[in-house]
Amino acid sequence: QVQLVESGGGLVQFGGSLRLSCVTSGINFSLYYLAWYRQTPGSERELVASIQSGGSTNYVDSVKGRFTISRDNAKNTGYLQMNSLKPEDTAVYYCNLKYIWNNYWGQGTQVTVSS
Repeated sequence: QVQLVESGGGLVQFGGSLRLSCVTSGINFSLYYLAWYRQTPGSERELVASIQSGGSTNYVDSVKGRFTISRDNAKNTGYLQMNSLKPEDTAVYYCNLKYIWNNYWGQGTQVTVSS
């Protein structure tokens, strides 16, 4: 059974930091493309950052220089380090894993940034 368990969200002040984790089981994590998305009420889910199995990364412009995506294949875990947080980063954050036809989502973790 495939499981993706996210943690690390919470309430933080403007300029603060959080690190999100996505612990996986039931898959060969190292083969998967990993991405973090976020969603606010009434909006579509937005791709925030992604990392290929080989380690190359990509970020949406609004988080470049502030967020860092990483993965630890030995721990089957993906991370999103978020620094210099802004109120507009407030959203539910989801981890996503893709490999060929497999596409898995975590349950989401709420991030709230107060001004």
